[in-house]
Amino acid sequence: MGSKGLETGRVYRVLLKSVRKHIGKEEKKRHFTDFITQEFRKTTDDSAIPQKLKLARDYNYLLNNVLHHKELLYSYGIAVDRSDEVARTLRKAAASVGLQLPEVYRA
Repeated sequence: MGSKGLETGRVYRVLLKSVRKHIGKEEKKRHFTDFITQEFRKTTDDSAIPQKLKLARDYNYLLNNVLHHKELLYSYGIAVDRSDEVARTLRKAAASVGLQLPEVYRA
């Protein structure tokens, strides 16, 4: 496996990790990871590989920065949907004392 293959594998793993973290692992969101896997398995000529790797890196960068931007908005109290943040905070608080949230608060 050459250096292109190692770089491709690294970009693939990082991108899948970001998608699973920021978009989710649920079955209804599986089409995101399936599409990425399908695109990386396609056989293409060597001239298209750098463009696809750049696109994958850019998408990974976008996912990470959208999450960071959202967290900044939450921290500044900007009017955005805070239900996810509240649910996450409640889960962390309950888990810190060894409890689980009732069904009402589960997403």
